[in-house]
Amino acid sequence: MIVTVTANPSLDRTIAVEVLRRGEVHRASSDRVDPGGKGVNVSRALVANGHATRAVLTTGGHAGSELLDLLGEAGVHVEEVPVSQGVRSNLTIAEADGTVTKLNESGPALRPEEVEELLTAAIAPTLDRRASWIAGCGSLPPGVGPDFYAVLVERTHQAGARAAVDTSGPALAASLRARPDLVKPNRDELAEAAHAAITTLGDAVEAAEALRSQGAQAVLVSLGADGAILVDADGVHHAEAPLAGPVASTVGAGDASLAGFLAAGGAG
Repeated sequence: MIVTVTANPSLDRTIAVEVLRRGEVHRASSDRVDPGGKGVNVSRALVANGHATRAVLTTGGHAGSELLDLLGEAGVHVEEVPVSQGVRSNLTIAEADGTVTKLNESGPALRPEEVEELLTAAIAPTLDRRASWIAGCGSLPPGVGPDFYAVLVERTHQAGARAAVDTSGPALAASLRARPDLVKPNRDELAEAAHAAITTLGDAVEAAEALRSQGAQAVLVSLGADGAILVDADGVHHAEAPLAGPVASTVGAGDASLAGFLAAGGAG
């Protein structure tokens, strides 16, 4: 089983309009609401393809209740950690020409005891040997320090499972000291973490090696149209997938790639 940990899940509403004009009243051509958060997306992809998963996440407020309902409808097994403030709601406005405008809330401020409850809930499936991987994914809400994923990795290893981290910025940098088995940045997140511009596959490989030198045991990088690379102790692997048609949206593509990689065993 693969456990995902989402400290900052969301309720994501997407509204489609022909053209977005500031200050005007618009009539939406369509709208939808989805459960959100990177770890939530990984678990949804796993369930959709018949793999066992448990999504550990914070819940609170009306948005949290709707989030749980949507995940239940999708067949995702959830381990919820109730928190005192409400789960965030994000808004995406999609225009007909493909332009996307996103308005994301920062999320609830977690108390220290709520952070500890989240970590405890994440490790529980590992202690009875039901989990092979624990994947900590996404941004961190207010009140959660950048060392959250480093602590999660350390506890995962102590419990005998493997740890993956999919985040960015200071949280990604801090996680490396705990030697995660896998980190999964995209091109921009990798460039930020390695303090290097990435314009070629060679640049991406060098940047991934830089993260390995800082502690990551393997680095899986999603590169959009350039496919993905895996850099680990066995070398460098590059994969591309042919497009089956026009790209409607890239939202969740990196989360789906992480789900597939872990479901396949988590190795090159």
